[in-house]
Amino acid sequence: MSAALDWKHRPEVRVGISDLGLSRDPNGTVVTHALGSCIGVFIYDPVVKVGGCLHYMLPVAKGRQGNPAQFADTGVPLLFEKAYALGATKSNLVVKVCGGAEMNADSDMFKIGKRNFTVLRKLFYRAGVVMAATDVGGHESRTGRLYLDTGKLIVTKGGKEWEL
Repeated sequence: MSAALDWKHRPEVRVGISDLGLSRDPNGTVVTHALGSCIGVFIYDPVVKVGGCLHYMLPVAKGRQGNPAQFADTGVPLLFEKAYALGATKSNLVVKVCGGAEMNADSDMFKIGKRNFTVLRKLFYRAGVVMAATDVGGHESRTGRLYLDTGKLIVTKGGKEWEL
């Protein structure tokens, strides 16, 4: 049975919008849905089988109080800190990113998806983090599902799925 077909039989951590979640269950998955202009940052340590996801909505908090997972600049460091607390090591982490679509194709005014990804790239550059794979942009929402036994990230968009 392929990883994409057997997800229903695995323990699952569901990550909502403006949320993050991690697991070290090697039989589990970490999944997030509705990645439109939002970005899903998936991290995985293959040595200790720790994986997680941040599903953020906006690029920067700009001093706003509240949920740090809503923003790239506050959510990304929190995701990494929580992974380290579960035993992950920065040098082992594999980072994959999807989302960042422009859901309103008729409007070029806000470009939230593009801004979300630009800020993420800057954060990673400053922190010395390399993205192993990305699937960003376009005009369709995505779902990402990380398998903690293999580290495979399966992305679903428009009824099709593939490994990122």
